[in-house]
Amino acid sequence: MTRKKTNKKAERKAARRRVTTKAIRLVWALFFAGILFITLSMYAVSRGVFGPLPGFEELENPENSLATEIYSADGELIGTFFRENRSNVLYRDLSPNLVNALIATEDRRFENHSGIDLKGLIRVLVKTVFLGNPGSGGGSTLTQQLAKNLFHSPSHSLLERIPQKAKEWIIAAELERRYTKEEIITMYLNTVEFVNNAHGIKSAARVYFGSTTDSLDILQSATLVGMVKNPSLYNPVRFPEKALERRNVVLAQMVKYGYLEQDQADSLMQEPLNLHYSRVDHHRGLAPYLRERLRLFMHHWVKSHPRSDSSYYDIYRDGLKIYTTIDSRMQRYAEEAMRSHLKELQAAFFKHWDEVKADPWTWDPESTKYKPDYMEHEIRKTARWSSMKKQGIAEDSIRSSFDVPHEMMVFSWKHEGYMADTTMTPYDSVKYYRMHLQPGFMAVDPKSGEIKAYVGGVDHRFWQLDHVTTRRQVGSTFKPFVYTAAIKDLHYSPCQKFANVDYPNPDFDNWAPRNSGKYKDGEMIALWDALAHSVNKITAKLMLDLGSPGNVIDLVRQMGITAPIPEVPSIALGTTDISVEEMTGAYTTYDNRGIYAAPYYIDHIEDKYGNVIARFSPTTREVLSEDVAYTMLYFLQKVVDEGTGRRLRYRYKFEGEIAGKTGTTQDNTDGWFMGVIPDLVTGTWVGGDDPLMRFRTINLGQGANMALPIFAEFLKRVYADKTLGISPEAEFPKPAEPLSIELDCEKYESGHRSEYDDLEF
Repeated sequence: MTRKKTNKKAERKAARRRVTTKAIRLVWALFFAGILFITLSMYAVSRGVFGPLPGFEELENPENSLATEIYSADGELIGTFFRENRSNVLYRDLSPNLVNALIATEDRRFENHSGIDLKGLIRVLVKTVFLGNPGSGGGSTLTQQLAKNLFHSPSHSLLERIPQKAKEWIIAAELERRYTKEEIITMYLNTVEFVNNAHGIKSAARVYFGSTTDSLDILQSATLVGMVKNPSLYNPVRFPEKALERRNVVLAQMVKYGYLEQDQADSLMQEPLNLHYSRVDHHRGLAPYLRERLRLFMHHWVKSHPRSDSSYYDIYRDGLKIYTTIDSRMQRYAEEAMRSHLKELQAAFFKHWDEVKADPWTWDPESTKYKPDYMEHEIRKTARWSSMKKQGIAEDSIRSSFDVPHEMMVFSWKHEGYMADTTMTPYDSVKYYRMHLQPGFMAVDPKSGEIKAYVGGVDHRFWQLDHVTTRRQVGSTFKPFVYTAAIKDLHYSPCQKFANVDYPNPDFDNWAPRNSGKYKDGEMIALWDALAHSVNKITAKLMLDLGSPGNVIDLVRQMGITAPIPEVPSIALGTTDISVEEMTGAYTTYDNRGIYAAPYYIDHIEDKYGNVIARFSPTTREVLSEDVAYTMLYFLQKVVDEGTGRRLRYRYKFEGEIAGKTGTTQDNTDGWFMGVIPDLVTGTWVGGDDPLMRFRTINLGQGANMALPIFAEFLKRVYADKTLGISPEAEFPKPAEPLSIELDCEKYESGHRSEYDDLEF
């Protein structure tokens, strides 16, 4: 019995040894089979069996869709043109917090492997494959993830995934051979998708925190690194709780691998996300109207400026950098000034029309502005009408749909972000938007023509019409051109006096305008006084003395105005339509010693490698002598000191040298103010998209009330910012030679007193 038991035990041991031996052989067989499979797979992949691998050129220059970046003159990124909002950064632009968080969370052995982490692969094989623990982590290195981001689309099955993984290993090894670790980590962060139109780390920093990549703190870095695992799931805008939880996981990883102390992490984990989310689109951000103008310009520019290989740049994909002349500080001040004034003016406008229980187009049946069918014409111009018409819907049904209330988001001066949820009929929404006043504002360096600030409207999300470039009736802001011609051609002095009476023009049916008020009516009045108070009759007298309206037209053409101008004397009163841009450019002639400087807004353009591919230079020409230009500044300073622009002195308390001219058109449709200081020329217009939108009274509708306050609010902010170097104590440049025109009126009158002794009128 004992011998039998012993034999049975021996047999069982032998059987176990045979099983163990077989198991060991099987493991080794599987191991070598796996190696063989991997080797054959790698070989097959390398030979292109599963599709081509990226070549040398692709590895050296991996293709990404890069947004065109738009920069201000002071170096601020003010916008992008993109299909993918992606901009690349360099390693030196990355916050150390960001790099540490990424390595601690995604690839803690990043510095030590050559693209493939063998320890990570063994961990995945043992824990994930054999032990069935899916939470043990992945085996992909940052380099492999980069390879996947750059050269592969997602796989949808195991059969697709196996050769794709082999490709990643091969590409990762090549990337490690060709690039430094710093370059790899930078390329990786540039390729990550962060949702919400944030492609790459630079865009993500800006979109979620309003920051730059070099300024990201530990919490911001941890939040963005946390998104890498699953940007949609850990989207801090849609799922803030999940994003916060994931951010704290990243902080814990930083503690685990020595990048952060535990007590510091414990404190940081109590902090909220503190997002500064800014949705990115082409309607938001600084200078949206200028950026849209720039976009349209670039579409034409690229077609006429091909690369050396005759291909064309793509402004949405090729990563161009456009450096504008805009100063981001002045641009902010201009937009702030516009909002500060328009918010109050719009409230006054609504109240003004509510008082008479009428609309601007139905108020006065005796007026040429009376258009009772106005709204019916307007709704027919809407996208809603056009869309329903294309669908074959009957017009009476379309019209009825405009009276059905809908929930909608509308512009509102009263709400945060200037947007409000409301319920409104489409008809009322059309009327609501038509009733809003709009601005056009531009500030220019008079010496170079560089545009420093540009505001084309209230809000580009709701109104796309650019009122810097659209032409509107200019009113009395045109009068200085008539005075300039009289000084230049007739050698008149600002002190010269004329009778404030009618001066019929026999060549034009005895045309003789009336004055808008009774200021010194019938009296002798000096030219400076006539311009300061915008006296129409004296302007008509100067036009008559000049002989032909063509003389004035020739002058303004030299001053950069290209708008159609009829050769009639009424242009002296500003009956023609001219843009804010043209008017501002023309006024640079006065502030630049008689030299016109054409406004321009691009300094240079670079390709994605930093090569300058275009440079833009000032366009200037001499139009006036220095003494004529300085004399006109004397005129325009009188407008501010004693005339229609004097509220700059008594209300806004400006004390330095300021020149300007107000403008108000018929029926108070357009309000203008041209403002000039020694270092800046500005043009401001306020009115409705449709000329029907107007105040009923001149005290509300005049340029001094509509437009001048925007200039004043802008100038206050500019003077307060000492970094701009624009001083309220600066003086207009005086001519190098003695003036040939007498500006001292006492001296002038003492030498010309006899001219007026026997004058009858």
